[in-house]
Amino acid sequence: MVKFGVIGAGSWGSAMAYYLGRLGFPTRLWVREEEVLSDLLQTRVNHTFLPGYEFPVTVTFHRTIPEAINDSEIIFVAVPSQFCRHIYQRMDEHLSKSQLVVSLTKGLEQKTYKTMTEVMEEVFSTTRKPKLAVLSGPSFAREVAAGHPTALVLACKDPSLARELQETISSRQLRIYTSTDLVGVELGGAVKNVMAIAAGISVGLGYGYNSRATLITRGLVEMTRLGQALGARKETFYGLAGLGDLVLTCTSELSRNYRVGLELTRGKSLRQILSEMKMVAEGVRNTLTVHKLALHKKIEMPICHQVYEVLYRLKPAHKALEELMSRSLKEEKT
Repeated sequence: MVKFGVIGAGSWGSAMAYYLGRLGFPTRLWVREEEVLSDLLQTRVNHTFLPGYEFPVTVTFHRTIPEAINDSEIIFVAVPSQFCRHIYQRMDEHLSKSQLVVSLTKGLEQKTYKTMTEVMEEVFSTTRKPKLAVLSGPSFAREVAAGHPTALVLACKDPSLARELQETISSRQLRIYTSTDLVGVELGGAVKNVMAIAAGISVGLGYGYNSRATLITRGLVEMTRLGQALGARKETFYGLAGLGDLVLTCTSELSRNYRVGLELTRGKSLRQILSEMKMVAEGVRNTLTVHKLALHKKIEMPICHQVYEVLYRLKPAHKALEELMSRSLKEEKT
């Protein structure tokens, strides 16, 4: 029986641990917040990040990272991107080449513009570096925990290893596809968060389905444009980690990033919105990172640019939309 470790007991890390435990796999969940750990040890429910789901006995809860990963063959890391480098550094001395580390994080490192697997490559010791992969796609945590049919993509440089994990964790509730395009899968997860903020702004301004369809379509173009410049495959962005996740987060208030955009149009400041959220909205930091990366690579990303202007330059949302709609006319290119 494969043993799993999950680093991070936010909504997505908790949902993954819950899912693996339901499949019968011994799963160790590392919990950073002391109050959440106490809650789990007493009730086996994470009332803060995944209320309503009692973890099966196959899932155990741990205070320290070594406890969670020392005996785990496959380790999922579900930590906000801003904390990942520090967490990877804490994991490093406890890892081995026989293990597989799978990133669940949908973001880029702000200072370096690196994806999470690129940060892992830099941090993990060459003498004991584990194999790396990333799992992404349209996946609200509560729906995965509830057993709603969901499909995700697992990217790994080793196709045989990807197929092995695919066969291990796929079920009638969760269908896994494989890919070797790590950059594309990780970048799709980061850029879609920015577009979700734009979608929330659009809805908050009172615009309807035409506007949202336009946003999703042109957002996909921007995502693909940046991805190809960084070496990703175009077709990746028309799959689960690109279009799939983009549609999900741009069409539902379950998306934290969508809610950020929505609340901005209701007169709240960004600081106020974030202070009221229990979980991290990756799109806020992703906006800054993607904006800087696009400038660095000289990639045209007008939607991302306008979201940046709203978040970080305090541009009125209606003004940002006016500028998008008044850009010079051109031929459609994808």
